[in-house]
Amino acid sequence: MIQALDGQLITPHVQMEPLEQAGFCIPDTERDLLKIAVVNRYQHAPVAVGWIHGIGLKRGALASCVAHDSHNIVAVGTSDRELCQAVNRVIAEQGGISVCDGEHVSSLPLPVAGIMTTADAYDVADAYAALDRAAKALGSPLRAPFMTLSFMALLVIPHLKMSDLGLFDGDLGRLISGPDRSH
Repeated sequence: MIQALDGQLITPHVQMEPLEQAGFCIPDTERDLLKIAVVNRYQHAPVAVGWIHGIGLKRGALASCVAHDSHNIVAVGTSDRELCQAVNRVIAEQGGISVCDGEHVSSLPLPVAGIMTTADAYDVADAYAALDRAAKALGSPLRAPFMTLSFMALLVIPHLKMSDLGLFDGDLGRLISGPDRSH
């Protein structure tokens, strides 16, 4: 799985046994083993799902389409329900970032190409700061949780990233999970 490191773009591989429940692998907040998903913003396609360590959420989910290079929606979360809520808010806003904590979802809409806004810069800065605080209140120890999230799908930075087609190994230069690949 992907290992996110605070303040770093490089993401090493890490091996961890998943937590299983009723035959399904589920997030494990005790060991910081969270689900990461990438949703293609440009065409209907299956959602790519993998695992990430180092984000530190104890509850909730984060989503953003400020995600280099393709700006697909990247989300990390502690439950499928909250992941879906965070992603759906970004879709409803036609772009942006969101934080889901239970039933409460906060967002910063970025409707211009999904990554920009015409809103007042001070209002945008305040909204971003509030979302950053909300992400940290969910347990993330990262200095900049959304900045870290924005690079989890940038395939040209070693070592392991999540694309809209599956897990990509930058050292091998190929997908290592996804359609028709072992998971």
